[in-house]
Amino acid sequence: MDWLEAFGLLAAALAAGAVNAVAGGGSLISFPALLAAGYPAKTANVTNTVALWPGYLGGSLGYREELKPQRRRIALLLAPSVLGAIAGSAILLSTSEDSFEAIVPFLILFATALMAFQKQLTALAERHSLAARGPDHFPPLLHGAVFLSAVYGAYFGAGLGIIMLAVLGVLIPDNLQRLNGLKGMLSLLINGVAVIYFAAFGPVEWAPAAVMAIGALAGGYLGAGVARRLGQERLRTAVVAFGVVITLVLFIRPL
Repeated sequence: MDWLEAFGLLAAALAAGAVNAVAGGGSLISFPALLAAGYPAKTANVTNTVALWPGYLGGSLGYREELKPQRRRIALLLAPSVLGAIAGSAILLSTSEDSFEAIVPFLILFATALMAFQKQLTALAERHSLAARGPDHFPPLLHGAVFLSAVYGAYFGAGLGIIMLAVLGVLIPDNLQRLNGLKGMLSLLINGVAVIYFAAFGPVEWAPAAVMAIGALAGGYLGAGVARRLGQERLRTAVVAFGVVITLVLFIRPL
């Protein structure tokens, strides 16, 4: 890497870490930056996952007050998060680049729709006893949804935050800021498992990953503060708007 490439990747990771803390979808900033630097798509995807993990750590540190009363939730959702991440990592390394590139826009669109219609879906889930009925209730659908989100998050990762926040918002009746903190912690766990898997079996480019990790850590911590100041409805609007932009970009100009 020359200094210009290193600076560009650092800036992209800083922005991606902040966006992941606020809404999710930061990989759509950092992943194309790695492609622009000349790395093959699968190598860029694996390297991006490794590079952005510190950003989730920074976001969780920024949301530590919201996470303190949710330790039991985190513990009970640990297993589906880890198992889903292992499955998603294995699927990524065993499939072609064209497969995951083709499906990503549809997954982002689905996640954005979930977030946009979260209130209606929450009411529907409550009527049919699908959502959690209290802080100590964890319905099977929640575990299944977190598992599938973890599979996707380890498989590609772009929009994991949008998907996870939408799932948690529909199935756990709680303040969106607290759920955003929980989303960040589960994303930290999911990507942590993927990082270990890719470090052992994947084509990680460690030099750009190290440079980007610094930017992602700073961006994640700063982004958590921005998300908290946005307020609940502004945060939901920001997530939906960013998801729409990501979807349009991917449909118009595939990765």
